[in-house]
Amino acid sequence: MLVSCWSVKGGVGTTVVASALAISRARVAGDDVLLVDLDGDVPAALGVDARGPGLADWFAAGADVPADGLARLEEPVAPGLSVLPRGNGPLDAPGRADVLAGLLAGAGRRVVVDCGVVEPGRPASLALAATATHSLLVTRACYLALRRAQALPVRPSGVVCVSERGRALSRHDLQRVIGAPVRAEVPVDPGIARLIDAGLLVSHFPRRLGRVLGRVA
Repeated sequence: MLVSCWSVKGGVGTTVVASALAISRARVAGDDVLLVDLDGDVPAALGVDARGPGLADWFAAGADVPADGLARLEEPVAPGLSVLPRGNGPLDAPGRADVLAGLLAGAGRRVVVDCGVVEPGRPASLALAATATHSLLVTRACYLALRRAQALPVRPSGVVCVSERGRALSRHDLQRVIGAPVRAEVPVDPGIARLIDAGLLVSHFPRRLGRVLGRVA
């Protein structure tokens, strides 16, 4: 199963949602999970030192990359959870985004992708957001974000709302404008931010966050 988490604006919380979803499936459901990082922040959020080669190197190698090239790049993080880091460099080699999407979709395990911001000029993020089994738009109840989402050619299968007090828009507004159901509402929590700052999201994963995301995908 391929699950993509993506946004239309930076700073929404896509990396946290993707990471938490992967951790939850590995720890609670006992799945074998691969967390794919297209945005570059997943290792830091998990407290993982991933300074070796990554997806950017796989893209640059083109068709000459060996069949097990992606598997060689995986970094084990915890039992049942591995990370495929982004690496340094562009992810725009012609045709490679579609190849990557096909390989991940047929991986025979649960794959969660942090696509980051989906927009023209980011072919890998666009391809994985469009072809995923579950394509999840991560957004706040923000008018500007909804306008951008409406303009994209990619339509999500569900929405994860990062909820804040004082917003004028409700989950019903999100569902009506986006045309997809809100699968979960994740409240802004300073405690989660502190875990990420300390690199403890995996070892001290909040059960409440797992419960919120447990039925998303």
